Amino acid sequence: MTTPSPTATPSSGPIAPSADHAAFLLDFDGTLVDIAPTPASVQVEPGLIETLLRLRDRCGGALAIVTGRPIEQIDHFLPGIPTAVAGEHGLTLRRSLDGQEEPVVTTPLPPEWQSRAEALIGRFPNTALERKKAGLVLHYRGNPDAGSIFEQEIIAWLAGQDDFEIHPSKMAWEIRLAGIHKGNAVEALMAQPPFAGRVPVFVGDDVTDMDGVRAAKALGGFGYLIPDDFPTAHEFRAWLARYVETA
Repeated sequence: MTTPSPTATPSSGPIAPSADHAAFLLDFDGTLVDIAPTPASVQVEPGLIETLLRLRDRCGGALAIVTGRPIEQIDHFLPGIPTAVAGEHGLTLRRSLDGQEEPVVTTPLPPEWQSRAEALIGRFPNTALERKKAGLVLHYRGNPDAGSIFEQEIIAWLAGQDDFEIHPSKMAWEIRLAGIHKGNAVEALMAQPPFAGRVPVFVGDDVTDMDGVRAAKALGGFGYLIPDDFPTAHEFRAWLARYVETA
C-alpha cells in the first residue's frame, strides 16, 4: 500500500500528496465542469485546460478522467489533455494519450428498452435520453416531476434479469451493466504506469463517485466529494489551480 505523504495544502482546502507522489483521477460533470441543463451544454471554464496540462506535467502524466460519459465526449471537451480516460463508469478504458480503447465484453442492451425510453421521454417535455455503448440515461432536470415515474418504469423493465442495474444520478436515472463502477476503473488505472506507485487522489460530486472515493482510500490515497469536501465545483477548480502552483 502506498503512503499518502508528503502532503501539500494549497492555502486552504483538503490536503493532497505532493505532485511528484500524486496521481489524480477526476470526475468530469459537476467536478471539472458545472452541471448544465443537458450533457452537451456544459462549459469548460476559462483557465481549466491550462491547469490540467500543468497538473499532468507536474504529476508525471498521472492524470485521468473517470466519468460516466463515453470517452469520445471527454475527447471533445478536453482534447489531448488527460493521459487516461475511463468512460461509462469504467466500462471502457483508454490508458494513454495515443492508446486504444480496451475491448469491452458486454451484454447487449435489450433493443426494446431503447424504444420504451424514447416513448417515455416523449411523454415529458424538457427531459432527455442519453445513449451509451451499454446503457441509457434518462435526464429529468428540466422536469423534476418526471423523476419518480422514470424510476418506476425502469425498475419494471429490469425485473427478472441480473445483467443490468438502475443507478441514481443528479436529476437522472441510469441503466448500466451490473458490477460496473468507478472503483474498478480507479483500481485498473492505478495498476499500471504512470499511475502505479503513486498516491491516488479521486474527486467527484455524485453518488456514482462513492466507489471511486472508496477505491482511492483503500489504495492508501485520498477521496474527496463536492460539496462535502469542496463547497462547489468552482471551489475545487480554484483549489486545483492553487495546487499546481504550490505542490
